[in-house]
Amino acid sequence: MRITVVGGGVIGLLTAIECVRAPGAHQVDLVDAGPIPSPLATSNDRLRVTRALHRGDPVLTAAGAGAHAAWLEVERLLGTRFYHPSGALTALPTEEASSELAGLTETGVNAWTLSARDLARRYPHVRFPAGSAAVLEASAGVLLADHALVAMARWLGQHPRTRLLPHQQVVAVSEDGSDAVVRFADGSARSADRVVVAAGPWSRDLLADVVGPELILYRQSVLSYRPPTDRRNWAGMPVVLALGAARDAWIMPTVPRSDAPMRLSAASACRPVDKLAGHETPDQQRRHLIELFAQLIDGFDPAGVVGATDGYYLAERTRGGPLLAAYEAGVVWAYAACGGMSFKFAPQIARAIADRAVGQPPRPTGLDPIDRPRRLAAVGEE
Repeated sequence: MRITVVGGGVIGLLTAIECVRAPGAHQVDLVDAGPIPSPLATSNDRLRVTRALHRGDPVLTAAGAGAHAAWLEVERLLGTRFYHPSGALTALPTEEASSELAGLTETGVNAWTLSARDLARRYPHVRFPAGSAAVLEASAGVLLADHALVAMARWLGQHPRTRLLPHQQVVAVSEDGSDAVVRFADGSARSADRVVVAAGPWSRDLLADVVGPELILYRQSVLSYRPPTDRRNWAGMPVVLALGAARDAWIMPTVPRSDAPMRLSAASACRPVDKLAGHETPDQQRRHLIELFAQLIDGFDPAGVVGATDGYYLAERTRGGPLLAAYEAGVVWAYAACGGMSFKFAPQIARAIADRAVGQPPRPTGLDPIDRPRRLAAVGEE
């Protein structure tokens, strides 16, 4: 089977890997408008978090528990290390900590609770919400995202049944009977037995009109921070989640053998936008995050903010998460990325998409939009 994957981010790369590994000796072309891996991909970041606990959502927590083993399997396949299980600390109201821990440990995750006193003693430089305990996941941690993407592209580039086709901008994807047709900006076209569109924020322009309006584009601002003093306080620090009055702020410390600075952000720095408009963080968003983390980090120094950048991701309008849809004949599959959720669950998502592309029974992910994809009546029609 001839399979074309559009998009050089984490979902596109892993889907191509899974397709070429599937039984049947499939030929896989991976196409991107830029280099592969794409430096503009939402997933091409320094640090990403993988964790299991999703407060109040046992189904998503169970799916997250599988991400740890899935990423370790990807590491073994690629023969390199980019996943660092530094742990993840999720702040919770004290009265909720026990029940959330119980649901988490039922999935097999090694975790325990820390009381407000424990948090004050172990992490004095972080100001947790009043009355908070926390759940600490030992196996959660940080992924060196850019390292991972380079390793994936290298593995694909060395595989005899894979072709990497960078700098080829796709402008349209359609079905022609039992084949799919990919059209390029230079006027050329390429046919395939199956096409997977995984072009991140740009997917909206390539999806059928009936899907495009149902996708919201979000812009997220993130600070890069190097503490000017007390660096030792951050050594061995886990990822910290659910900070602030709204419990929507997070701290992503750096990891050993990485020169990446800490990352600081919050859901309040995420907003819907009409279009992609550069990655420079507006002054208003930068000031907002600096003011926020001045309240959350003891001794926070604005001089330690060494950069800020904006990223983009799509989310389905109704469910607020990712979207997987098939065109009428089932030869074109389209995946619209959903920020960090896509990276966290990327191995499971890519396997499920690849299964469908090669005609195998899809392995369940526990993510409803992936396990129950949408079927479009026809391209561009209801």
